[in-house]
Amino acid sequence: MENVTYKMQDNTLVFAFNGKISSENAAAVEEKVNEIIKAQAHEKVVVDAENLEYISSAGLRVILRLKKAEPSLKVINVSADVYEIFDMTGFTEIITIEKAYRKLSVEGCEAIGKGANGTVYRLDPDTIIKVYHNADALADIHRERELARRAFVLGIPTAIPYDVVKVGDTYGSVFELLNAKSFAKLIKAEAENIDQYVGLYVDLLHKIHSTEVKPEDMPDMREVAIDWVKFLKDYLPEDKWAKLLALVEAVSVRHQMLHGDYHIKNVMMQDGEVLLIDMDTLCQGHPVFELASMYNAYVGFSELDHNVSMDFLGIPYDTSVAIWKKSLPLYLGTDDADKVAEVEQKAMLIGYTRLMRRRIRRNGFDSEEGRREIETYKNHIIELLDKVDTLEF
Repeated sequence: MENVTYKMQDNTLVFAFNGKISSENAAAVEEKVNEIIKAQAHEKVVVDAENLEYISSAGLRVILRLKKAEPSLKVINVSADVYEIFDMTGFTEIITIEKAYRKLSVEGCEAIGKGANGTVYRLDPDTIIKVYHNADALADIHRERELARRAFVLGIPTAIPYDVVKVGDTYGSVFELLNAKSFAKLIKAEAENIDQYVGLYVDLLHKIHSTEVKPEDMPDMREVAIDWVKFLKDYLPEDKWAKLLALVEAVSVRHQMLHGDYHIKNVMMQDGEVLLIDMDTLCQGHPVFELASMYNAYVGFSELDHNVSMDFLGIPYDTSVAIWKKSLPLYLGTDDADKVAEVEQKAMLIGYTRLMRRRIRRNGFDSEEGRREIETYKNHIIELLDKVDTLEF
């Protein structure tokens, strides 16, 4: 194996340092690096140390001179042994040195949840891992860790990831959840206790929504919903679209915490404590946006194909609908059927807006099935617009 190879990646010159770099080969490595730097136009330089086994003081001087020539230089994927050398010599104070991520496999592991950004697996009785779909997910992972930390500080019971790992070509966050089970599993196993679990589920939802956050800390769900509506401008009758936009824009700006993807696979029970997971969707706004997301999770996603409920939540469609029907009046604190129906229509309107946009964006018009789905959601929206005059409650 050559001691140094390179590749270009998005205007970044990435050198791979391999094996051992010592006084015996440091001069040759530096000469080759300088030749490549002169020959390759670039904006940044990165040294990938994944296969670097050892670096001597002579090799460190090569890095130091490279840093002076390329101020943006950083060294990535450094093993624990090599990182210790950089650390002991003070290089970690003058150069960005990033440790290598531990490698894990989820082959054969149970998938206990799946969302837009990743899939959650049970690694062992004590540990779960969220594997992100996007291979360039490090920024998303660090964002979710920060959101989870903020929620935890504000009193929301959640598991904070303690490690970032490499899983195949992508990354994952590792959480410690000792023998925790999702509410989806608990309800499936203990159907007779569904009311108890729905009560705990709604209690946590109240806690989330009663938590005020700083405007700059989390995305504004109202703005997201406005973008959903704007996307549909060419797909709805002009007067209906205008009313829908006006309704969403009229929703009051609130700084209440919302989970954004609140369903029974994202709520866990650990030693009698209810915990919230999958925190990358945390946002703020009026609770109607949360209820819309919940409606879709329990009804909307599975309305046209009831098998989706089993794939998504692991429970039959009838049970999924029952959870929604039990949760809403409990959340609202009323048995008034008219009041519950009124709020449900508001949630449905936003929910179908999201579903219609989602299906169009996923090439819905390219198939007969997709066109039927879009038309169904469109008709739902038009019918609901004749009933709903405000989204507030």
